[in-house]
Amino acid sequence: MTRLVRIGTGIALTLLGLALLVLPGPGILTIAAGLAVLATEFVWARRLLDWMKHKYRSYFTNEPAEVTPETTDTSDSQPKSPVEAESLD
Repeated sequence: MTRLVRIGTGIALTLLGLALLVLPGPGILTIAAGLAVLATEFVWARRLLDWMKHKYRSYFTNEPAEVTPETTDTSDSQPKSPVEAESLD
């Protein structure tokens, strides 16, 4: 039950923040608050909130915003599919 309340609150805050982007009010802060609530339940909300924090910091500190992939495994030592494994033989 409490999980549904958190999800509902997060969705409501996020939607209210989206509306406040075009209406007078703190839209971005409300979206961030909604994502913070949703981040307690969902990884995608945590990633989006982290991205927003990174953009905020890079904007106000005049540092270049670098986007780095979270997983950069470019090693070809392991085959990626059974078909590739057969073709290596």
